Amino acid sequence: TQVLRKSLQKGLVLSTGSFLVYEAHKLIFGFAEVHASFKVEEVIEQADYLYGSGETEKLYRLLVQHKYSDDAELLWRLARASRDLAQLSSTSAEEKKQLTYDSLEYAKKALEKNESNSAAHKWFGICLSDVGDYEGIKTKIGNAIVIKEHFQRAIELNPKDATTIHLIGIWCYSFAEMPWYQRKIAATLFATPPTSTFQEALRYFHMAEEADPNFYSKNLLFLGKTYLKLNNKKMALLWLSKAKEYPAQTEEDKQVQKEALELLNSI
Repeated sequence: TQVLRKSLQKGLVLSTGSFLVYEAHKLIFGFAEVHASFKVEEVIEQADYLYGSGETEKLYRLLVQHKYSDDAELLWRLARASRDLAQLSSTSAEEKKQLTYDSLEYAKKALEKNESNSAAHKWFGICLSDVGDYEGIKTKIGNAIVIKEHFQRAIELNPKDATTIHLIGIWCYSFAEMPWYQRKIAATLFATPPTSTFQEALRYFHMAEEADPNFYSKNLLFLGKTYLKLNNKKMALLWLSKAKEYPAQTEEDKQVQKEALELLNSI
């Protein structure tokens, strides 16, 4: 792992340090296209390594250099990295807002470059939802149908993507527990306002778990929370206990553990 990390760090230095050499080659030998495609693959490989290592800031710095790329694979990864950086507790409120809007732009550009890219649809839906947090409940509800359509398209393109299935579960859960005043807003925006039930949310959370067991602490938490909403305490205890015991690798995992423990103590 240490050797791989060193070689990747060396690769990062080389890729930035060789920029002028690359420009010269482009002019002299005219092999820009081959070099560019190789470079994209190299950056994606480095990006996936950094993402897997939880190196959020390094990952963002790597990918933001390619924000003008025409490659959908790079762009959706940049959208994800921007959002992940925005989620860190060390990120200021001002930076968080800028990163949130930037992430939506990158995801939108990824879709424009390749409409058949499942991850681009998923991250566009996620980032559009995040922007709604800044633009008020009316915008958030107004975007809801578009968000769900992108999640559904992502699943059509990649039926085994557990995180997207989970996200539709979250969408259903949110509309199932929507308070009356928000329902009133929804009724003014749509002829037939979007609705859902906790049973529907539960079905998606279980589908996500079937697609990739134990893949995400938050899916375990929401299985527990949904069973609580359905007054099934036995099943709620089972899933909340799993969420509490999930090994915390991210800030989100720690928050999940905390919430799961609070809910278990309240039952």
